[in-house]
Amino acid sequence: MALQNDIFNALSYAASRGYRVHPDAFAMLKGLDVNVLKIVQNIISSRNNQSYLRQVENSSLIMVEDVKSFLQPKIDEEFLVEQQSQVILDSTVQVNTGEGVEGYTSLFRSRMEKSLRIFSQRPGSKKIVKISSIKQNSVVSAKLPAHNHIEERRNVRKSYNHDRENAARFVVAGLLMARRSKKNGLELVIDDYSGSLGALAKSEDLKSQAVLLALDQAVMLEVENDGTPWSRDGGGTSGGMLTVKSIVSPDIPDHIPNKSKSEAYAVLISDLHIGSKHFMESEFARFLDWLSSDEDDIVRKIRFLCLAGDLVDGIGIFPDQDKELVETDALKQLRRAADLLARVPKHIHIFMIPGNHDPGRRALPQPALPKVGLEKLYALDNCTMLGNPALVELNGVKVLMYHGQSLDDIIATTPGLSYSRPAEAMKMLLKARHLSPIYGGRTPIAPECEDMLVITDVPDVLHSGHVHVVDVVRYRSTLIVNSGAWQNQTKFQQTMGITPTPGIAVVINLATLELFGKDFNEKSETQAVVMAMQMQ
Repeated sequence: MALQNDIFNALSYAASRGYRVHPDAFAMLKGLDVNVLKIVQNIISSRNNQSYLRQVENSSLIMVEDVKSFLQPKIDEEFLVEQQSQVILDSTVQVNTGEGVEGYTSLFRSRMEKSLRIFSQRPGSKKIVKISSIKQNSVVSAKLPAHNHIEERRNVRKSYNHDRENAARFVVAGLLMARRSKKNGLELVIDDYSGSLGALAKSEDLKSQAVLLALDQAVMLEVENDGTPWSRDGGGTSGGMLTVKSIVSPDIPDHIPNKSKSEAYAVLISDLHIGSKHFMESEFARFLDWLSSDEDDIVRKIRFLCLAGDLVDGIGIFPDQDKELVETDALKQLRRAADLLARVPKHIHIFMIPGNHDPGRRALPQPALPKVGLEKLYALDNCTMLGNPALVELNGVKVLMYHGQSLDDIIATTPGLSYSRPAEAMKMLLKARHLSPIYGGRTPIAPECEDMLVITDVPDVLHSGHVHVVDVVRYRSTLIVNSGAWQNQTKFQQTMGITPTPGIAVVINLATLELFGKDFNEKSETQAVVMAMQMQ
């Protein structure tokens, strides 16, 4: 019925302007899944060009050739837009949870081994020694004894000065277990397979570096034993301590990012929270209409949609959540979400990961969203359900998708960070080469036999949500994107001082890695236009 109305409107428009549609052209238009009225309008607009009219007989008759001339460029353009994708990492298929202490031992051993492989590509890594070897071969003594005999005291001081003149430097690597303020510096305690060691960062530069490290992340330290007595536990309890000379995080290297060979676009969104009273359904409907529109070249070249978690608001996620829900049945929330996302055009491939509000395991890594309630999406050829995190390759561009639960811990423990600039917190994850380095905070981590949160592959794009604030930054050629939300400010966000920026879709040109935001909020047409993203 809708197609018949479109054809009727097109014919009425042509007749009102003195044009007729040839039967063969009419048959072609009826068989096309396009905006028929727009094609007829474009044909008539061209016919009104006087130079064209002089060259065409029966200029008031719309022929098959006319329809083809306005249809073919669109067909050719869509044919040329590349659409190749590959799943590199899906935590769903790799989940292999251990049990108890043994499980967490395996997890942190895996973290350490992967981090050492990353460090192996850094200068100085060949000098790494075990912490136990330093303790076995270094000076381990107490304070100078209070001898009465002058000669004996002189001999002790002579030995002590000799040690200072033969100062030794070591390179150690381990997980950062503690960071403590001391009278003369900042103590870092790291742990490897063989034991733990404390070292003091004294200079302002080193202290500034040290305070930005995340607890439990891997770190490589160059330390010096300058002959000052230090204790066997490395904590300085006998009057001395090793001194930090340099600090090296795993970090990502500066690199040349991968790019698509043809101009194609990916749209990044997250945090729909369907089922919540604050879900912006009308704005999201406008977004879906935009994806299906034919209004500009960019829309026609969108080939991927990446959704970074919190598809629904869930049930029982926080106290008294039912007061903020319009749908208190989790299954109905999922089915409503499936109905909405099924409207995404078939030529756009959807990649979706879960978030902390979605049903299923909340501990990281998370398996993909359950099939129950999302049967409609699982049945679609253009929809791929992945775990959290996931690494996908879109036309050669590596996109690391991670919901972002650990940003709460990073922001809470790192000076200078806030919810207003989540991309800066995401930068910390790249420096630590780990998506959730801090253990025992607000982010639950499962005792997996393998740590799948280590960032082994350097991404071209790191995409997260969770914080509900759109923010972008480029770091060492990796594009960092927090894609905001489709939920208005909640009471919890008000108490936390979080001001969300919802209703915005982030669009990336995969050929250039340039991006912009498309605002779907209820504003005037002059305001709801493409807005350039500000990046540092």
